[in-house]
Amino acid sequence: MTAPVPAKTDPQPVHDDALTPQQIVAELDRHIVGQRDAKRAVAIAVRNRWRRKHLPEELQPEVAPKNILMIGPTGVGKTEIARRLARLTGAPFVKVEATKYTEVGYYGRDVESMVRELVENAISLVRVREMKNVEEEAEKKVTEKLLDLLVPPPISVDVGGDDSHTAEHYERSRQRMRSMLELGELEHRQVELTIEQKSGPVVIGGTGIEHMDVDLQGMFEKFLPKNAIRREVTVAEARRVLFEQACESLLDMEKVHDAAVKLAENSGLIFIDEIDKVVASESRGNDVSRQGVQRDLLPLIEGTSIQTRYGYVATDHILFIAAGAFHRVSPSDLMPELQGRFPIRVELKDLSKDDFIRILTEPKNSLTQQYVALMATESIQLTFQSDAVEAIASIAFRVNQTTQNIGARRLYTILEHLVEDLSFSAPDVDQTHVTIDKAYVDQRLETISEDENLSRFIL
Repeated sequence: MTAPVPAKTDPQPVHDDALTPQQIVAELDRHIVGQRDAKRAVAIAVRNRWRRKHLPEELQPEVAPKNILMIGPTGVGKTEIARRLARLTGAPFVKVEATKYTEVGYYGRDVESMVRELVENAISLVRVREMKNVEEEAEKKVTEKLLDLLVPPPISVDVGGDDSHTAEHYERSRQRMRSMLELGELEHRQVELTIEQKSGPVVIGGTGIEHMDVDLQGMFEKFLPKNAIRREVTVAEARRVLFEQACESLLDMEKVHDAAVKLAENSGLIFIDEIDKVVASESRGNDVSRQGVQRDLLPLIEGTSIQTRYGYVATDHILFIAAGAFHRVSPSDLMPELQGRFPIRVELKDLSKDDFIRILTEPKNSLTQQYVALMATESIQLTFQSDAVEAIASIAFRVNQTTQNIGARRLYTILEHLVEDLSFSAPDVDQTHVTIDKAYVDQRLETISEDENLSRFIL
């Protein structure tokens, strides 16, 4: 299962052609417990992309990605596997819920919007990459602009004019400020900066601009008013704003958009969650457009061209990963045509007690380590004994078996309930060491252990 929250200290994404399937699985194992079959399936899918790039050009268009259908209950790692995979390979990624989409002709989002979101994500990735190429020049521009804010030229004197004494004094002041900037001595100095802000989202007839036709979106955005406001900010904040503005002025956005479209087409990953919820069921009376959503997904997954504001985007080689619990329906209830678009099927297993123990201890930045770090901010050294971890895992497993099975997400509520008193009183107590052992767990969670209606305490 997953580490409870994404780690901010992950290694920088590397290109997928640097990773073998074994390396991909090993990296996923650092954050996600178990689910070997699903990890192997996505690792092979990524490696096949590398293999396709090394095929003869005339053969490359014929090799389609083998889309994956993940079957398993909530909280076992379906979404996290896809998200970690995208972060690991530096691929553009979007996660969508199938239930948000409606058949063409009904009010709501159309399935093509997920491709447009993917392109926006790809633009962000390419933009960050291209910004690294202009960082040095942008930093020089930022320094000069900061100096202009800190040492504005005298209004009454033309620096290039005859008053050499004033010009010399101005240059000395500017050089002194430059030295202080380089030493970081002015980071908290206040300066006045003009910042442009777009007005709020435009809504026409109850429809936001993101739901409009692509051409209309571009037209309206050109006419959106921009508000220029002057704000007092620190030099540190001004540097951040000015750096972004300088990079924007140096980037060739046409080049960025073209590269982003190619990246989305060849490396994009779309994760469609709750695919089982668009299966029509006789037990539900309101099944309007469910089958229609499946029909709309067909050409998208098989391969088509979607119009975006950056041009047409081909979906032929985008990797689609669909997932669902399939409690009330089965994958065979999907439209046969859609089933055929997901040739690889993997079933993710329910989490056992041993899995919960591993989740609490093995992943980088595990949930227990997060609480240790949180309490450290209050100067409290928190320690989880091994018998406490085992007791927490036992309760989580039993609650999942007795009530609704929500997988590893059960650990959130159990641990929060466990440390609630400590979290509440931490700023006011003099304790510097707190050890959580089995006795501590039994005492705090005694009511839960004895009451049959466990859902009253842990949802």
